[in-house]
Amino acid sequence: MVPILLLNILVFVCGDKTPIVVTTWSYPNATKAAWIELTQNHGNAVDAVVTGCSACETAQCRGAVGFGSKPDEAGNTTLDAMIMDGKTMDVGAVGCLTNTKSAIAVAKAVMKYTKHTLLVGEKASRFAADMGLELSSLSSSKSESQYSEWKQKNCQPNFWENVTPDPSSSCGPYHPVNTTTSSIMDNIDIDNHDTIAMLAVDQNGDISSGTSTNGLNHKIPG
Repeated sequence: MVPILLLNILVFVCGDKTPIVVTTWSYPNATKAAWIELTQNHGNAVDAVVTGCSACETAQCRGAVGFGSKPDEAGNTTLDAMIMDGKTMDVGAVGCLTNTKSAIAVAKAVMKYTKHTLLVGEKASRFAADMGLELSSLSSSKSESQYSEWKQKNCQPNFWENVTPDPSSSCGPYHPVNTTTSSIMDNIDIDNHDTIAMLAVDQNGDISSGTSTNGLNHKIPG
């Protein structure tokens, strides 16, 4: 019922060309930033999504968005983001981004300045620098502390299965085995999701959607 209701609302809104911002989870500052972009700065839907998600990246929403948290199992924080333009049907995305704090801005640059859909890793960071975006470390004292505590707990939880040594009690290195273990989601809690997803409709009735995240806590690198 909820997706159908939301779709009906959006159809109605687009017909009336009334601005709207829908954000997952309780991120009022991000929602407000997108709303101001639409209503006061007269930005379009894409601008609103970038502005809203950027606000969440800067605020490090729940530690699930932006720099300084959720390190992978190598101790590095990496970012992922995607944006879609409903008017042109263009898409831009970035994965495993390093050294660039505004992942949503890089995703927009991929959409705007390339014929590609997805750029990843160090080369995505190089692309970001070429596009004039600032490079900086994504680590913080918090991410370093999270990583240290995780290592002290024998790397629990993690995202390995069907490997030896037993990933429920060891940090590896791991090797494949032909056995079945419990689901990797058994030990995953609320802090392993809750990133931001945002949808905006501008005064012309055009729609854009986007997301930005630092991914799962202690994910396998890459």
